[in-house]
Amino acid sequence: MNYIGIDLGGTNIKGALVSAKGEILKEHSIPTRVDLGPEAVAGRIGQVIAQLSIGEDTVGGVGVGCPGTVDDASGIVRFAANLNFVNFDLRSALRAHTALPIHLGNDANAAALGEALFGCGRGAESTIVVTLGTGVGGGVVQDGKMLTGYTGHMVIAENGEECTGGSRGCFEAYSSATALIRDTKRTMAAHPESLLHAIAAEQGGVDGRTAFLAKERGDEAGAQVVEDYIEHLACGLTNLVNIFFPEVLALSGGVANQGDALLLPLRERVRERSFGSRYAVSHTRIELCTLGYRAGVIGAAMLARE
Repeated sequence: MNYIGIDLGGTNIKGALVSAKGEILKEHSIPTRVDLGPEAVAGRIGQVIAQLSIGEDTVGGVGVGCPGTVDDASGIVRFAANLNFVNFDLRSALRAHTALPIHLGNDANAAALGEALFGCGRGAESTIVVTLGTGVGGGVVQDGKMLTGYTGHMVIAENGEECTGGSRGCFEAYSSATALIRDTKRTMAAHPESLLHAIAAEQGGVDGRTAFLAKERGDEAGAQVVEDYIEHLACGLTNLVNIFFPEVLALSGGVANQGDALLLPLRERVRERSFGSRYAVSHTRIELCTLGYRAGVIGAAMLARE
């Protein structure tokens, strides 16, 4: 049996026909066109489903990974800011375009499921995926089953930086790419002599790479930005390890592309601070995700399989 996975984003709708073993058999994508409204977006998802279904008579269902707060039991997307969905009954809207069974999930959770089953967490009993992008999101998979509820809004610094969620001191407010860029800009303003300025000019602006590149060139200000970022990230990840003690904790998103410059100090700090680490026989492995953008469609397809 094969399944259709949909990764619904604010810019594009990506879809794939996926085998029960996680193999992508066919792909199709189109622009989301949020400006047309929720019903039209559902219709465009229907177009992707129809395209992937051509000539296929063994499709068992459709899984949709959607940003925001998603309720699979009711089929309603409670809130998805970048899609302008508020209490939108996405399942009912999709039933006008396909007779296949439809399952919904948060997009970060779906990507985590894909990585846990067929990517960096393949064969592990438990996997946590943390995405370091515009915000911080992720998912927890235990024994092949997705646990819902993890977001980037646990507090790691009381009365700290303001977060987009309305609180202060959240993991996301310190460990997202947005936070890294904010802190890089602040440091540039405080240190006009820093190489950060020249590197930002070379790169066409400040991004998540700027401070890491400055550190590579021996810039003290850039090194401090990186140090602070890794320190906050280690704090949040250590909390996750202490709560779940996963076999694998995997990172995705643009910041994760820094590779060993990020991973090596991060692994050391998280291991040092994990409860009972001195006496533990095994430790959580901190790795990079391996499926890239395909994690979303593969994981969404597995929502339908499950």
